[in-house]
Amino acid sequence: MDQPLALRFAEHLRRDRRRSVHTVRAYQAVAERLLAFLGGHWGGVVTPAALSRVSAADLRAFLAFRRAEGLGNASAARELSAVRGFLIFAGVEAPRLKGPRVKKGVPRPISPDEAVSLAEDVAEDAVEPWIGARDWAVLMLLYGAGLRIGEATGLTGAILPLGETLSVTGKRDKTRIVPLLPQVREAIQAYVDICPWPIPRDAPLFRGAKGGPLAPTLIRRAVQAARTRLGLSERTTPHALRHSFATHLLGRGADLRALQELLGHASLSSTQIYTAVDAAHLLDVYRNAHPRA
Repeated sequence: MDQPLALRFAEHLRRDRRRSVHTVRAYQAVAERLLAFLGGHWGGVVTPAALSRVSAADLRAFLAFRRAEGLGNASAARELSAVRGFLIFAGVEAPRLKGPRVKKGVPRPISPDEAVSLAEDVAEDAVEPWIGARDWAVLMLLYGAGLRIGEATGLTGAILPLGETLSVTGKRDKTRIVPLLPQVREAIQAYVDICPWPIPRDAPLFRGAKGGPLAPTLIRRAVQAARTRLGLSERTTPHALRHSFATHLLGRGADLRALQELLGHASLSSTQIYTAVDAAHLLDVYRNAHPRA
């Protein structure tokens, strides 16, 4: 007996896309929710063949159903990204559909949900599994370690094997040490394991499709396309992921001097801009959540 389509999708993500256990579980749940919804919406069991007639109106109805269950903008964008990946896996041309818009206002960091949604969508859209793993690793370095995009694409095989910290050469050839979270190490290692090109110590870590150094422009274009698909703000750029890294650390009590070292800023004044942005973000949260605001 054939396995359910959602389960086959999960196995594809785990085996071919090398996605994390958390991502596989979340995407499988989205696929199962979509199939269950369409079953009720269309009035019958949804077969793989039946999926070919899914329309933008069907997906809008599904998102409206999920929003009624309390799904926020970032989570709805991520849900839509997972639906798109599932339909592509099923051999269906996913209908064009704008994701929920992030409200414009004061400059603010990308939320964790938005950062993960963005990175996952970029990876899902890649033409080869190893390129998807590469893009995921690069974006995780920006968001999880605070690297500039040029710093990430400038890494070489000398960082291998990976440890708990990473030596980064930034502006003015200044070197700093940044910690590597387990999730970031796993993302880099997953890319290294399936990269079709050898990675000697003196060669670029991240490669283009033909084996040359990865150009930062390719990551910027991929992020721009993903934010359009997800309906995220135009401020959602690769550099915004580094900005979010800084702001989230500050919000959790990081010392400004320590943050200055992690970011590789030459002066403390460059780091102090995050105090104003963090205050603005907290005020925005207060206004939206506090009953007396």
